[in-house]
Amino acid sequence: MRKIAFLVIALVISVAANAQFEQGKGYIGASMSGLDISNQTKEFHFGLDAKLGYMFQDNLMALGEIGWDHWDKTGDNFMIGAAARYYIVQNGLFLGAGLKYKHAKNYNDLLPNVQLGYAFFLGRTVTLEPELYFDISTKKFDYTCYGLRVGIGIYLFKDQYKIK
Repeated sequence: MRKIAFLVIALVISVAANAQFEQGKGYIGASMSGLDISNQTKEFHFGLDAKLGYMFQDNLMALGEIGWDHWDKTGDNFMIGAAARYYIVQNGLFLGAGLKYKHAKNYNDLLPNVQLGYAFFLGRTVTLEPELYFDISTKKFDYTCYGLRVGIGIYLFKDQYKIK
């Protein structure tokens, strides 16, 4: 009996999530990092990111992002970038890839990056989004970092904000 109940709940969740990643939706998100498990763990790190996105095709989102990081040794870094997300399955699992420009006091860098995350819906539009990320420095391997980022996202429905 428990197996049947679990199967029914899983089907309801998958049907409800089916329409979440359709073309024409907007996205607003913010995330925090500093939970790094990287080659730079010997120093304190804290980061904030803001993202805006648009679903230009079902399961594909284009993102613009801006961010700030603080590292004990290198100081404050500011970033701007563009990325894309592909939602693998309709339950929220996504792969992302992008390119960031990082500006710090003593260097500038381009960072190709990849992410693997999950959009866990707390309600109809609000998500909790943990993701693993890997930022690859084109200048020096010491500036490459990877870790865990936790964020909140809001998916805006196509017709949600129409003026009647």
